[in-house]
Amino acid sequence: MSLPTELMYTSDHEWIATDGDLSTVGVTAHAADALGDVVYLDLPAVGTTITAGEACGEIESTKSVSDLFAPADGEVVEINEAAVGDPGLVNADPFAAGWLFRMRISGTPDLLDATAYAALTEGT
Repeated sequence: MSLPTELMYTSDHEWIATDGDLSTVGVTAHAADALGDVVYLDLPAVGTTITAGEACGEIESTKSVSDLFAPADGEVVEINEAAVGDPGLVNADPFAAGWLFRMRISGTPDLLDATAYAALTEGT
């Protein structure tokens, strides 16, 4: 799967797309592939204040349970109920239908562009 160049990325394998004052967050295809079949999502509740780099939820797969890290400081304003109901969306379409939550960012996050993220994940 090609890496969308319009998104920004974290070294913890989350992506973020900003539109106005709202940002949509998900995990990358690299992370979804490494996790295996995603079977459960524990996402931060709407209204939760999250801090960049800190765990804000969990993703459970048939292989393991992994922390979901906040890509930026801010407040969660929406979660993807479709992905909660069908966690396989994270594997099937990680950059679109498998998004996890939307947030209002309160600080400037330290993010990678697609080229830097690709360099980070090469060979892994």
